[in-house]
Amino acid sequence: MDSQNEKKEPGKAFEKFKEAHDMVIHLNAKSCVKKTIGIVSGKGGVGKSFVTAGLASEMQRRKHAAAVLDGDITGPSMGKAFGVKEKLYGKDDLIQPAITKSGIQLVSSSMMLEHEDQPIIWRGPMVAGVLKQFYSEVYWNQVDFMFVDMPPGTSDVPLTLFQSIPLDGIIVVTTPQDLVSSIVEKAITMAGMMNIKVLGLVENMSYVECDSCHNKMYVFGRSHIAEVAEKYHIPVLAEIPLRAEQAEAVDQGRIEDIRIGELDPVCDVIEKL
Repeated sequence: MDSQNEKKEPGKAFEKFKEAHDMVIHLNAKSCVKKTIGIVSGKGGVGKSFVTAGLASEMQRRKHAAAVLDGDITGPSMGKAFGVKEKLYGKDDLIQPAITKSGIQLVSSSMMLEHEDQPIIWRGPMVAGVLKQFYSEVYWNQVDFMFVDMPPGTSDVPLTLFQSIPLDGIIVVTTPQDLVSSIVEKAITMAGMMNIKVLGLVENMSYVECDSCHNKMYVFGRSHIAEVAEKYHIPVLAEIPLRAEQAEAVDQGRIEDIRIGELDPVCDVIEKL
């Protein structure tokens, strides 16, 4: 019945498109962000936040002004990764981001909480509203590259972000397991439906390297990322091994102190934007 009505009233299709287009939010007049990159995963637990923090740290190291918008509102981890404990505050009607020790501008929902272990129990619309505020009501000072740690999955919150924040591209993070690879395909398909370019794939926890013989041990089984990449004509930009020092650096708030060499090709692609 609805399809028949739409045939009689072709303007409805345009109105639906216009409604989606009108969801795009804009920076405030005092802010400047040149390029915005979304870091995406089909599910949680694959190291998306680790990759986001690593990319921001490396771009800052390359003398670009980097920023991180922690979009994982109910599971924020950026404050911990960067060792930031300060709270958000307002000045001149705008939220002021935290500044990490290397100069990265950072906003995370953990910086709104009285206690670090306090849970955020919000429904989707409220989460989406805060995400929009983080983008449009924060004073982003001359940012070259903003990295948005996107919520995992393909539900209403990541969908709202895809439709609301003007992304210049996304990096999709995965791990070697079959199940994760199939979920990643859904994330890639979702990005295609939103007309957002997938810059490349990053596989985290690809293998463990032996300290003595340097042989690679594939603890999660052999990777299927090359098959996914070939199917969707997307480059594999990095395969990051499991390293104890990387996990320790994140836990201790020292992500800026370590170099993740495997992320260099990802940063090269982002720089070309």
